[in-house]
Amino acid sequence: MPDPLSDQAGPTDASRPSAPPLAVVTAVARALAAPGTPGERYQALCDQLTRLLPAEEVRLLTGQRRSDRLGAGHAEPEALACVVDVPFGPGRSAVLEVLGSARPPAELRPMLETVAAMLAATMPGLEDGAGEQAGIDRALNLLTVDSLPVGLYVIDREFRIVMWNRKRETGTQGLRRADVLGRQVFEVLHRQDPEALREEFTRVFATGEVAETEHAVRFGGEKRTYRTTRLPMRIDGQRVSHVVTIGEDVTETREIEIAMHQTEKLAAVGQLAAGVMHEINNPLATIGACVAAITSRLGPTAEPVVREYLDIIESEVGRCTNIVDGLLDFSRAGRAGDGFLPTDVNALLERTLYLLKHHQRFRRLVLDREMADDLPMVPGNTERLIQAAMAILLNAADATGGRGKVRIRTAFESPWVIIELTDDGPGIPAEVLPKIFEPFYTTKGPTRGTGLGLAISYGIIADHHGHLDVRSEPGGTTFRIALPPVRSTERS
Repeated sequence: MPDPLSDQAGPTDASRPSAPPLAVVTAVARALAAPGTPGERYQALCDQLTRLLPAEEVRLLTGQRRSDRLGAGHAEPEALACVVDVPFGPGRSAVLEVLGSARPPAELRPMLETVAAMLAATMPGLEDGAGEQAGIDRALNLLTVDSLPVGLYVIDREFRIVMWNRKRETGTQGLRRADVLGRQVFEVLHRQDPEALREEFTRVFATGEVAETEHAVRFGGEKRTYRTTRLPMRIDGQRVSHVVTIGEDVTETREIEIAMHQTEKLAAVGQLAAGVMHEINNPLATIGACVAAITSRLGPTAEPVVREYLDIIESEVGRCTNIVDGLLDFSRAGRAGDGFLPTDVNALLERTLYLLKHHQRFRRLVLDREMADDLPMVPGNTERLIQAAMAILLNAADATGGRGKVRIRTAFESPWVIIELTDDGPGIPAEVLPKIFEPFYTTKGPTRGTGLGLAISYGIIADHHGHLDVRSEPGGTTFRIALPPVRSTERS
């Protein structure tokens, strides 16, 4: 039966300003910790909520469920968002109902559900005559768990969910607490194979050891990386009674680690180049001069096999020279900043296309330009940025066999000036994608590339305090360059 105390309405003023959410939740915790009978505490809670929301009336009806309450016709359709269930034990339930609140439903409902969760944690103790401190401790513990910036849930040995924090409700699956509490975790989480998930939990229950995994998830067309940690919990101090699962989005952390690792590689290659470039260039120049002298001296009387050998030597000297030139580009990284000038990104790309228009690998490509107007200028070394864009566009030409389509897009996405270069080639295999910016890594074979083009481009963009990223799937690859705009002090 409904608690008679809950139907008493306190004085209200719905025109009062709304209290911040934290103030509302804190007031609830204090009301539940106040001395008095459960009915008196519930009435104090309703009075506090009536004043702080503000509302015409707040009721806590024990022995009812939301579906029963709405079915009985006691709530108007527009007030559906103002009624929440409070399941606080096996076969025990209550309803928290707010009438005439000045807050919009989208703002009101999350607060009510947090209050309902606090009630669900404290009501068993209050109803069973447990100590006041136990009730307030439960409420504050739940408030702390709900404030965590990571998703957290707890299961018991029957694999049933007994806690589900606010971050889990607003995560990629967006499952409401009232819809998952008491259900087996396999009925709720569908992204992982149920048997594999059961095995993970069983292992933690059996061994009492922490388990940590990482997995990638597609969310809104974007790939995100999540780290899942499963922690054993022993309520009685003996065997593991529950498992706490914490899910954390580590996408940005992993991207930073990869970028730092790549930068360290480029710095090491640059140091190597600075130390050996002259030592290699001198003998290469000598070999090239000797080949030219021998060819001139032999003239047309040279045997075909000798001329073939000389051509091979000359070709290999040229290939070594190209590699050394690439290493020289690395050795210059980090020193071009002093020569940066305000640069028009659109004009820079047009100049790059002009230089490429007669290139054999580029001339048959179809170009689609989407250049944004009024882009901010970027501080840069024009020649180095052209070199980076050219290397990416030539890669696009190779990927499409020289007969595909390339889209060039520019935009300002605060705080970055964006350049996107997209081809409609077959895409880059997932196992290759993490390696494409590594020095000397190439899939073109020894006669077509040195594996330095994209690595040099990465170094140039990093030298300009920007970012170079790649996204690829079957049917196309997009290289995305993000550069900082010119600051006001630099313009003057």
